[in-house]
Amino acid sequence: MTNKADLEAHKKTLDEFAGIVVDEQASDLHINAFYKPVIRVSGSLLPLTDFKELTHEDSAEFLALMLNEEQRESFDTTKEIDFSYYNETHKVRFRGNACIQRGAVSIALRLIPTKIETIADLNLPVELLRFTERRQGFFLVVGPVGQGKSTTLAALIEYINQTRAAHIVTIEDPIEFIYTPKQCLIDQREVHLDTDTFESGLYSAFRQDMDVILVGEMRGNEAIGAAVTAAETGHLVFSTLHTNNASQTIDRIVDSFPSHQQDQIRIQLASSLSGIFSMRLVPKIAGGLVPAYELLVNTRAISNMIRERRTHEIDTMIETGSEDGMISMNNSLTRLVRAGEISVESALAASFDPQGLERLL
Repeated sequence: MTNKADLEAHKKTLDEFAGIVVDEQASDLHINAFYKPVIRVSGSLLPLTDFKELTHEDSAEFLALMLNEEQRESFDTTKEIDFSYYNETHKVRFRGNACIQRGAVSIALRLIPTKIETIADLNLPVELLRFTERRQGFFLVVGPVGQGKSTTLAALIEYINQTRAAHIVTIEDPIEFIYTPKQCLIDQREVHLDTDTFESGLYSAFRQDMDVILVGEMRGNEAIGAAVTAAETGHLVFSTLHTNNASQTIDRIVDSFPSHQQDQIRIQLASSLSGIFSMRLVPKIAGGLVPAYELLVNTRAISNMIRERRTHEIDTMIETGSEDGMISMNNSLTRLVRAGEISVESALAASFDPQGLERLL
């Protein structure tokens, strides 16, 4: 059993780590046995050389400080856990994941900004705000891990909170941004703590007189089906998927269902989808990161393509759909290159279609 002195020493060190993350404007902190602690700044990993390599006992003690008793029991059983951690000393929240690697605890912590930034603060297109003004529909923010999906969704939810009276329900694993009610009534539910699963929380929300629902991540066809149904039945639904672009997102949703259900989900998706926003954080020449993005707006033509299994045509429709508010990733990257914000090499690395980007440049 760990003695009180060791516990206090580990708590002090964990506070030091959190302080460094804040001071260095890092996005992530990695605590791994057999390594020095590591932070991620502007996309690059930097070891904290002033600290020693951590032991198995160190990483286990740090995790124990961040979990409650029930979470510790769950981790002991499953060897992995998602959690949130609030550092009292520096008044900051982290989204955490812990797992076992080489028999020892490995922890990844993502800093959650205290202030919810606006779409303008994030250098994102003002066209996104139109999706918050709808009374129903299904809007997805997609992209790889660590590209700003949760931050973007938080900006949209906060805009609704400030501009209309609505009942917002969030279902997250874990809860990330904490919303202060302004014009809205807001219920935030955490999977495993306040509801068993995403899908059970979604179905429960139908009975809670909600107007807007945020699903932190759609996992499995039951959660996807419930989200699509919510959008069809007069609710505004926001969620995320780990997909690259709009056309791949639609295929991923459809393919998550058994073959005999796929035609039905295509019909539902064609009518309920309002838009898909795909984003990448690209290194800036001057340092830091800037978003590049693709925006699909579900027009009548797009809806027909979804229904008729013609998703392979959607990329071309986005390229030519600027009058409908669509934005292609290559056009977004081209603007950043011409503005001198990113290099050609960075743009090509972020593009879904590098050859097409070369022609634009």
